[in-house]
Amino acid sequence: MNVILFDDQQTEHLSPFTLTRAAADMRCGILTIAEKWAKHLGHDISIMAQEHLAKKYPHQIEADNLFINGRALPQQHLIDAIYLLNMGEALMHNNILLAYRGEYFSHQFLNTFEYAEAVIISRIHHLFTYNQQEIVNDFLLLTKGRESGILSASNTHFGEYPIFLEKGVKAEAAIFNTTEGPIYLGIDSEVMEGAMIRGPFALCEHSTVKMGAKIYTGTTVGPHSKVGGEISNSVIFGYSNKGHDGFLGNSVLGEWCNLGADTNNSNLKNNYEDVKLWNYATQNFERTGLQFCGLMMGDHSKCGINTMFNTGTVVGVSANIFGSGFPRNFVPSFAWGGASGFETYQPKKAFQTAEKVMQRRGLILSEIDKEILETIFAKESNYRTWEK
Repeated sequence: MNVILFDDQQTEHLSPFTLTRAAADMRCGILTIAEKWAKHLGHDISIMAQEHLAKKYPHQIEADNLFINGRALPQQHLIDAIYLLNMGEALMHNNILLAYRGEYFSHQFLNTFEYAEAVIISRIHHLFTYNQQEIVNDFLLLTKGRESGILSASNTHFGEYPIFLEKGVKAEAAIFNTTEGPIYLGIDSEVMEGAMIRGPFALCEHSTVKMGAKIYTGTTVGPHSKVGGEISNSVIFGYSNKGHDGFLGNSVLGEWCNLGADTNNSNLKNNYEDVKLWNYATQNFERTGLQFCGLMMGDHSKCGINTMFNTGTVVGVSANIFGSGFPRNFVPSFAWGGASGFETYQPKKAFQTAEKVMQRRGLILSEIDKEILETIFAKESNYRTWEK
């Protein structure tokens, strides 16, 4: 069957990350959701994204299609249930469409079946709250039946869970603790001397943990990223840097982000109350039910040295934050400034910066990407209240 992962109406709850990507392109664990499904199913898949992302995610409809919710995390029992669907039948979970088999995408079903055990990314903080278990799941998926590279004797490793080294890994004089879960080191990744890492942990391809870094359980460093300082239970999608001292905890960074030296985020309120996060869909601050929740930063956003982020801060796309004091808990896309106030970061200047950053990695800012960013700029103008 032709498999297509689709964005549903709830995808807006996952902004700012789904402003620039389909839900299935978010990373949780070692892999993105789309990569998980492709690995589980054993063949290529395509994505049917939101309207403003359609050019970035072309898909082909065939005579027999299996549409799967791009927010759903694959599990073998769910896959088995999906494969039992006949044409015109759908699988539901708490009024959420999980999967549908048909000639074209539809909400008109011949039969529906309720499925109780699905794990779905419904809010942005799920990306880090589910991350520890997803690292373990992806580790088993990626390493089953394969032989790891050899860890250099200069390192210290203790704990019952394994470390898996892909081809080209460099790691010397570091401490690896796998008491609570495994550690995955991707292709051509590097762990510099003096780093201390607790699993479950994932370092994806071509990424670096710098000297003396302290990495705690449940952290993923996506491809082509550099990290230093102290990080706990956080997800970095890829192509982003937190290269210096400072704390990042219970947080998610998109792609092409950069945190200046000694940037810190709070992940616990002084009164120990549950943390609220800005929700784009409801246009309100929403209770997370979490005591620990930090920074959510969209693609292409950056901050200067000594930036301080308050508990439960959401930063949009292409924002540039700097200066003393705590910025507001919601910083809209294309904002330029900080606690003392903002002005608009015009797309032309934002594109110039993005092009320079991406050129360093041998990539370009495509015309499709520019169109997407321009759409976001226009769509979020109502949040830039200083323009009024």
